[in-house]
Amino acid sequence: MAVNKKKNVFGDDFFRDFDEVFREMQGEMQDLFSRMENVKSDGKPLVYGFRVNVGPDGKPHFSEFGNVKPGKGVDEVREPMADVIDGKTEVTVIFELPGVDKKDVRLSSARSMLVLEVVDPHRRYAKEVKLPAEVDEGSAKANLKNGILEVVLRKLKPSAPKKNLIQVD
Repeated sequence: MAVNKKKNVFGDDFFRDFDEVFREMQGEMQDLFSRMENVKSDGKPLVYGFRVNVGPDGKPHFSEFGNVKPGKGVDEVREPMADVIDGKTEVTVIFELPGVDKKDVRLSSARSMLVLEVVDPHRRYAKEVKLPAEVDEGSAKANLKNGILEVVLRKLKPSAPKKNLIQVD
């Protein structure tokens, strides 16, 4: 009578490696939690996040948000999540600002930079956003609804390079 033994596809080394990786992850998590115990938040939420998206150039772009920065501790001011939409004739910037009242929002722009500051003592946010094109500062329109701030700025038309005629002697 023939015994049909199935060969272990993974092998013993696979599980040994898996156990080792798991132990390393466990140690990293314990280290992270012990460091977090030393962070003083004064009862305020600790927020850290990151976003990865693929830009129009086909390259991945990484951005962080929140009030906890790796290696720097907790900041009083949070950096909100922001999306920049580069349209044909305008640039739209969308910020996530939960619980913020419009009277506390300060926005300013200069050519290709948009600056946001929220002055509410309980919810402080700040962020500088580099715009993908120069914009007409006077065209800015902003709307805050349900914690979402949408800012629309009209792009400046690119001016043609000035041609100087050169006299030939």
